Amino acid sequence: MAAAGALPAEWIKNWEKSGKSEFLQLCRTLSENKSHENVTFRDIQQALYELANHVVKGNLKHDQASNVLSDVIEFRDDMSSILADVFCVLDIETSCLEEKSKRDHFTQLVLACLYLVSDTVLKERLDPETLESLGLIKQSQQFNQKSVKIKTKLFYKQQKFNLLREENEGYAKLIAELGQDLSGNITSDLILENIKSLIGCFNLDPNRVLDIILEVYECRPEYDEFFVPLIESYMYMCEPQTLCHILGFKFKFYQEPNGETPSSLYRVAAVLLQHNLIDLEDLYVHLLPVDNAILEEHKREIVEAKQIVRKLTMVVLSSEKTEEKEKEKDKEEEKTEKPPDNQKLGLLEALLKVGDWQHAQSIMDQMPPFYATSHRPIAIALCQLVHVTIEPLYRRVGVPKGAKGSPISNLQNKRAPKQAESFEDLRKEVFNMLCYLGPHLSHDPILFAKVVRLGKAFMKEVGTSKKLNSEDRMVKFQSDGNKQEDKEKMEILFSCLLNITDQVLLPSLTLMDCNACMSEELWGMFKTFPYQYRYRLYGQWKNETYNSHPLLVKVKAQTIDRAKYIMKRLTKENVKPSGRQIGKLSHSNPTILFDYILSQIQKYDNLITPVVDSLKYLTSLNYDVLAYCIIEALANPEKERMKHDDTTISSWLQSLASFCGAVFRKYPIELAGLLQYVANQLKAGKSFDLLILKEVVQKMAGIEITEEMTMEQLEAMTGGEQLKAEGGYFGQIRNTKKSSQRLKDALLDHDLALPLCLLMAQQRNGVIFQEGGEKHLKLVGKLYDQCHDTLVQFGGFLASNLSTEDYIKRVPSIDVLCNEFHTPHDAAFFLSRPMYAHHISSKYDELKKAEKGNKQQHKVHKYITSCELVMAPVHDAVISLHLPKVWDDISPQFYATFWSLTMYDLAVPHNSYDREVNKLKVQMKAIDDNQEMPPNKKKKEKERCTALQDKLLEEEKKQLEHVQRVLQRLKLEKDNWLLAKSTKNETITKFLQLCIFPRCIFSAIDAVYCAHFVELVHQQKTPNFSTLLCYDRVFSDIIYTVASCTENEASRYGRFLCCMLETVTRWHSDRNIYEKECGNYPGFLTILRATGFDGGNKADQLDYENFRHVVHKWHYKLTKASVHCLETGEYTHIRNILIVLTKILPWYPKVLNLGQALERRVHKICQEEKEKRPDLYALAMGYSGQLKSRKPYMVPENEFHHKDPPARNAVAATVQNGPGGAGLPASLTINAAKLEESTAEETDKLKEKTQGAVKVINKAANATPKVMTSNGNSASNSKIIKEKDEKEKSGKEKDKEKKEKTPAAIPEAKALGKDGKDKPKEERANKDDKTREIKEKTPKSDKEKEKAKKEEKTPKEEKSKTVVTNAESKFAAEKEREKEPSREKDVAKDMKSKENIKGGEKLSVAGSLKSPVPRSETSESEREQKRRKVDTHSSPSHSSTVKDSLSELKDSSAKHYINHTAPALSKSKEREVEKKDLDKSRERSREREKKDEKDRKERKRDHSNSDREVPQDSTKRRKEENGTTGSSKHSKSESPSDSPRSNEKEKEKNKSKSSGKEKGDSVKTEKMEKSSSGSKKESRHDKEKTEKKEKRDSAGGKEEKKHHKSSDKHR
Repeated sequence: MAAAGALPAEWIKNWEKSGKSEFLQLCRTLSENKSHENVTFRDIQQALYELANHVVKGNLKHDQASNVLSDVIEFRDDMSSILADVFCVLDIETSCLEEKSKRDHFTQLVLACLYLVSDTVLKERLDPETLESLGLIKQSQQFNQKSVKIKTKLFYKQQKFNLLREENEGYAKLIAELGQDLSGNITSDLILENIKSLIGCFNLDPNRVLDIILEVYECRPEYDEFFVPLIESYMYMCEPQTLCHILGFKFKFYQEPNGETPSSLYRVAAVLLQHNLIDLEDLYVHLLPVDNAILEEHKREIVEAKQIVRKLTMVVLSSEKTEEKEKEKDKEEEKTEKPPDNQKLGLLEALLKVGDWQHAQSIMDQMPPFYATSHRPIAIALCQLVHVTIEPLYRRVGVPKGAKGSPISNLQNKRAPKQAESFEDLRKEVFNMLCYLGPHLSHDPILFAKVVRLGKAFMKEVGTSKKLNSEDRMVKFQSDGNKQEDKEKMEILFSCLLNITDQVLLPSLTLMDCNACMSEELWGMFKTFPYQYRYRLYGQWKNETYNSHPLLVKVKAQTIDRAKYIMKRLTKENVKPSGRQIGKLSHSNPTILFDYILSQIQKYDNLITPVVDSLKYLTSLNYDVLAYCIIEALANPEKERMKHDDTTISSWLQSLASFCGAVFRKYPIELAGLLQYVANQLKAGKSFDLLILKEVVQKMAGIEITEEMTMEQLEAMTGGEQLKAEGGYFGQIRNTKKSSQRLKDALLDHDLALPLCLLMAQQRNGVIFQEGGEKHLKLVGKLYDQCHDTLVQFGGFLASNLSTEDYIKRVPSIDVLCNEFHTPHDAAFFLSRPMYAHHISSKYDELKKAEKGNKQQHKVHKYITSCELVMAPVHDAVISLHLPKVWDDISPQFYATFWSLTMYDLAVPHNSYDREVNKLKVQMKAIDDNQEMPPNKKKKEKERCTALQDKLLEEEKKQLEHVQRVLQRLKLEKDNWLLAKSTKNETITKFLQLCIFPRCIFSAIDAVYCAHFVELVHQQKTPNFSTLLCYDRVFSDIIYTVASCTENEASRYGRFLCCMLETVTRWHSDRNIYEKECGNYPGFLTILRATGFDGGNKADQLDYENFRHVVHKWHYKLTKASVHCLETGEYTHIRNILIVLTKILPWYPKVLNLGQALERRVHKICQEEKEKRPDLYALAMGYSGQLKSRKPYMVPENEFHHKDPPARNAVAATVQNGPGGAGLPASLTINAAKLEESTAEETDKLKEKTQGAVKVINKAANATPKVMTSNGNSASNSKIIKEKDEKEKSGKEKDKEKKEKTPAAIPEAKALGKDGKDKPKEERANKDDKTREIKEKTPKSDKEKEKAKKEEKTPKEEKSKTVVTNAESKFAAEKEREKEPSREKDVAKDMKSKENIKGGEKLSVAGSLKSPVPRSETSESEREQKRRKVDTHSSPSHSSTVKDSLSELKDSSAKHYINHTAPALSKSKEREVEKKDLDKSRERSREREKKDEKDRKERKRDHSNSDREVPQDSTKRRKEENGTTGSSKHSKSESPSDSPRSNEKEKEKNKSKSSGKEKGDSVKTEKMEKSSSGSKKESRHDKEKTEKKEKRDSAGGKEEKKHHKSSDKHR
């Protein structure tokens, strides 16, 4: 189209010629084009605009334009209007231009065209100023004012006010229409038509009509079906927002300060919302209060709740209390003023009542959680909705049998939530509704019960085969034939149910007022959950739920407050009433209550009993919660499990453990969680919590583990079950059947029985090597004992409560236990033992049934067959447990037999059976004598006793038969037991190492078993078993074993030694018994051949008297070891040896001087430890008291074994005190030496292997540096060196040594002579060195003398003086024997008499005991003083005798130990004696010195050889040994006076050289004469004399040298 462009310039230039006609043509063409109306309209507008624009610009004259326009006007009807538009645009454009000409051109154009466009159109479109300039109006201002007035009148003036009175007839008719009876055929459409007519007729306002319809609907709420469609169709005529505005206006009306919105309005709004006639968002803004105000209120409630809690927890003094209460009352009164109306909640309630859950939910979402439902009406409305929704499902699955229930009618409302027909439907709506309810379900206990029953039904329906996959913690339900989809649905449903429980049911229970029925109802569902889920729920409930809502915060505070009130008043006397209060409180808030109760129990353990008794009013759910709370309390990471001293388990843990035991026994609480907790702790390497398991098993199964059993109880424990129950336990074990069954079921159902055993067995070593790292040794021992005891107790429980099948099914074979599960062997056999016994007895019963042969032989044969069948695989299995080398010496069969038998198999405790039967007889007699007891009760009691008696007798008979069968079996097996392919020695080592030692410390009964087993192996005359070696090994050096025991192990080890000693003592007591039980047995052969037994030459058997010597040696060694342990100062050594000594008191010490040695050392411990270590002090005091009471039963050594048997020939010279080969024939002596040597080696090896005692040895060697000597020999005194020396010595040397060893006895002159002559030169060289040492030291002796005299006055010195060195006496005696055969007897007698006065029985033992570590070289006098102070009790393992025998060195040191305990006078007496006799003693000493000098001169004359000048030297030697020479360090500690005794010995030795027999007699007679009092005075004398002599004598040095040489050599 051409019009699109502007008018061409040519047209304007040639306007008159061609332009005008062209323009007209264009306009005509455009006007005729009807196809595109709007395009044409625009084009014409543009053409006219271009034309007018040219006029304005001045390109065309206005008249020319007006002429053309007048032609153009005719082309279209609306052309004038188009032209007016063009003028309007140009008017605006030109008015803005500054060029006046253009404006003038425009005005002229308009004026020229006025005839073409009407005035009205122009007035409408042009500006008032333009109109004024055109002259169309007079004044623009007036024109403006006029137009405003017209507009106001038209648009803003209200003609009517919509008041009913303005159209009362119309509105009256409308109300009549709406209010008529609607029951007929009247429909909303019909009424709507009438309403329309009324609106039209009476010109009613439609909005007012709508308002009236709503008012009427409010008043006639039952006609929903009529009004809702009416409103709906009416709304088609209105704007959509109108209805909402009208409703909002109605709500606004009630928002006055005291306005109350009627419920009918809420209902109408709710129905309209439900039918989507209005939007919630639109209406919500009209309601008050605003959301912010609601949030503020919610926060304020929380703050208030916290303040209430603070008030409750504050300690308020009574005077303040009343004021506080008054203030609170005032505040509460203020609060009771009515809160402003909450229209949102009102609408919400109405929505819930009509069943519009969607809209209700969206309102609740805009408020804080649980804010809405915390208002009771809303909670109840929501509960009602849930009731309706779950009704059909509940009727189908939830109603309990026999219950009718009242059905709930459903809502007459199609838009209400769909009712649930299946569990899946619950998930859609119901669970959601419950979540919004939260804790406020408490308002409707009936609904609570319904929901719980549905949960129960769900668990029942789906949970038929429920499996828990522990990894993803989801529950797998495998209902038959259900597909994966169903399974997933069920999992989702289950997790929903758990959520509902957590968020709704438990918090609601909290807010219910002690409703026990609800608690039980809830337990009905809970018990179908695995405990992991239950405990998780309780945990959330306890630790999180209470903080989620202000109401719950308050409840928690009130519960704690109430709990405090009850617990303050709880005593044993008021258990019942308090228990009821606890019960009431626990129904709703068990977690909070129990948490508080447990915290109190942890502080005050005396609350345990009353609390346990008061818990009888709890519901099942509460018991379960209690179990959870206990576990939570145990696992509390903030609590320290050790006391601050780090040596004992915390008392809170002990209290909780004993509470656990009591409560789980008394009430039916599920144990699985607790047991699993203990197992998990063990897995994590923590053994503290075994305490709980120990308590639970003890209380529930009645199996107690205690080290304090009497021997009677232990004996009873070796019988059958009935005897154990009657005589074996401390507590009377009643009614444990049910509780032990519960414990057993819990263990089996959760597969915890074996894992717990294995974990405990592994943890025993874990305690030491992993857990024990930083802990105190004492605590590690305690934990180890606890772990071990619990294992023994738990294993005992399983053995006695599991059926054979259960047991065998669960416990793997021995090699699997040890090699795969790394169970220590002792524990593995302990667990397997009952299995073997079950197996054998069941096989035996099978075989008996198969053949009816009743002869005893047949029975035994069948028993042995069944044993072979069962044990053969075990024999094969044990081979893998040890290195092949082991089986060279002992057979797998022997090993398995040892480990698989028990005391029940070895002996029948007839005494115990008799004891219990007699008790029952006494009881029956008492029942007969009891006049008060009613006859029927008498009868019952008597029947009970008789039945028990019969049971016991039957059991005894059964055990007797069993033991006989076992002994027959052992008789057949014994020949293959010990193979001894290496040596008998090695065999004994293996036996002790792999069998006896591990088992004797396993349990008290095992300790007894080990001792019996050794005796049994001896009695069976087992080939290759040396009884003598075995016992020797056990008694020889117990230090390492004792040192490496825990407290309880020490107690068991003590029991073992006690039983071993009992056997030995029995043999020792009577020659006939010995001959009968040992005389001809291979175990007492003294020649140890590698293998084989040739019937035993009588000469090779150990005779009775020699056996008594050996027993004395063992006693001596025990003393040596004991004193050593007591001297170390190490806590463990001292505690353990005291425990062991207490256990072996019945049989040791038997020899008086050994007893005294021990007594003094223990007395010292009592003094030292009183302040430092009270537990050691208590042990030592206890032992000391018991030891004193045993004193009357101790015998002098010469009664214990013959000390001086008649001398035989040179070869068979007997050694009186020589423990190694005491008085044995030469051949035996050699063997004994060998025996000892091997013993030393083996014990060493053994201990290192089994006990890892290297440390202990070092400790033994390094302890007590106080009491050390400095001489060259000192090193040889330490035990280790002795043992090494012993190994190095050849048999011959030992033989010689043994003969030479004669501490106070007289060997043959020949033997001594030989010894004297044979000293090699090397020895002399040594002696020279020593003499030099001594000479250097002697100068100080002057000072020493003075000091000694001064010190005589002090009590300390008194002590030192009362003690004499046996060591020196031995020394001197021996030297004299060697060197001065012809010494004068009178001097000897003189000295002897003095010594005997002091020595008494002590003479029998020579040598003194000193600590095993060398003393630094201090000056003689200092040393002597120190010795006087310290050495009253010297330590072991140091012998100073010159008897050169090595074995003597070893043993005598132990003896000396003992000696040093010779009876000293009590301190008080000593002091008196001293004061009285100081002067006398001084005089005497001077006389003595003179005599000595004479003696010396005579001797010099007799024997020009300086070797013979011994009396002086001996005294000097004695003296120096006291102070300087190392070997006799102990002198002081030894016996009451120094010199008298040694002098006497010199004399004895003189005599011994001249005539053996004479000497024997004289010694005896003199001993008898002189064992009187007065010893002290003389002893003091002698000391002084010896000191002076020493000073005078330098000659004695040579002899000293010799003396030293000999002692060196032999060391």
